Amino acid sequence: MSRRFFGTDGIRGLANRSPMTSEVALKVGMAAGRIFASGKQRIRVVIGKDTRLSGYMIESALLSGFTAVGCDVFLLGPMPTPAVAMLTRSLRADMGVMISASHNRYHDNGIKLFDADGYKLSDEVEGEIEKLIVADAEGLLAGPDAIGRATRVESAQERYIEFAKRTLARDLRLDGLRIVVDCANGAGYKVAPEALWELGAEVIKLGVDPNGRNINHKCGSTAPEALVDKVRELRADIGVALDGDADRVVIVDEKGRIVDGDQLMAVIAESWLRSGRLAGGGIVATVMSNLGLERHLAGLGLSLARTPVGDRYVVEHMRRHGYNIGGEQSGHIVMSDFTTTGDGLISALQLLAAVVSAGKPVSEVCRRFEPLPQILQNVRYADGIPLEDTRVRQAIENGKSRLGTAGRLVIRPSGTEPVIRVMAEGDDEKLVAAVVDDIVDAVREAAAAA
Repeated sequence: MSRRFFGTDGIRGLANRSPMTSEVALKVGMAAGRIFASGKQRIRVVIGKDTRLSGYMIESALLSGFTAVGCDVFLLGPMPTPAVAMLTRSLRADMGVMISASHNRYHDNGIKLFDADGYKLSDEVEGEIEKLIVADAEGLLAGPDAIGRATRVESAQERYIEFAKRTLARDLRLDGLRIVVDCANGAGYKVAPEALWELGAEVIKLGVDPNGRNINHKCGSTAPEALVDKVRELRADIGVALDGDADRVVIVDEKGRIVDGDQLMAVIAESWLRSGRLAGGGIVATVMSNLGLERHLAGLGLSLARTPVGDRYVVEHMRRHGYNIGGEQSGHIVMSDFTTTGDGLISALQLLAAVVSAGKPVSEVCRRFEPLPQILQNVRYADGIPLEDTRVRQAIENGKSRLGTAGRLVIRPSGTEPVIRVMAEGDDEKLVAAVVDDIVDAVREAAAAA
């Protein structure tokens, strides 16, 4: 069955346009609720969201769908994606739902579904939900006496903050650290600054005034320029930038330099290796992680297992092969000792623990390896994925040949928007740039001719 609604990270699209409409959200609630019930008389569903204007609309539709098939619903309000996964487990719920389009602008929205253990659903379960979405809705409805109830969880923020703090040693404090935190006007705008403050840090807040339309707008992990400026202006020790649903993080050191997810994974992996906590003999990352990370880990006797892009694939590999650290260059870091999905706040806390332990500036702690020159360009297209075009295939083959064994080439369609991502890396930056330019030109020509 072809996937009509679900992509690589749930359902995502332009708000109020298919598939991100109230009608589809209603049917998702009914379909998922019916599948997860599987003979139970009553199931529990946790629903959280970020701060997008359309979140109210999608939340109400999902609530209606779930209760219509007999599910009881716990509403969290604006909460990070990892908090939804955690509270699904904590509340002994049967499934969790996060309404968010992550790092996208407010025009988009999405629906992410979690099972009772807080893990994203498999392709098979998503396929079953899709079948019921397009089925006759009348047959899914519960009887009048079996309609579900809705309850708002007033303590959700406090519960998540305490959970995040408990991932650190009980005696660890952040006294004396000046931290600028940019919450992207998104789901972490209350919990992240509060957690850092409770741990003793001096906290300067950015991106904590959501209005429904300013999520990820010139702020957060995808636009850290304001954070860089503020760190330099205040001579802060560190800057922490979350994205819209707070499942990824980007760090800015005291010199105003950006630290990506590859460096963060290296720091955490080394810290856990020293403490004897690291499992699996290495970490899991995606095909986009820098070759420099792989070489650095190899020097420590550790492996780097690569997966397709998407934290769900990272988590699947971690669970299957016994790793407890994995993530993406973009800042999705998964630590399975604590979480089932990327968690920007907990990743930042683990880094801060390493900084406190080392007693050194963030710039020294976080520069674990010299990344190879890596160039990524996105090419937008309108109709049909242009990768099968003869010109594109030839440009890709030429690029691989030119890079040889001293570099890597990754070309893939995005799972969340209509773009082709072209990435190359290698020791020779000029060669890498030339390879990317040639492939991008070929993709653009193919897209224009489609």
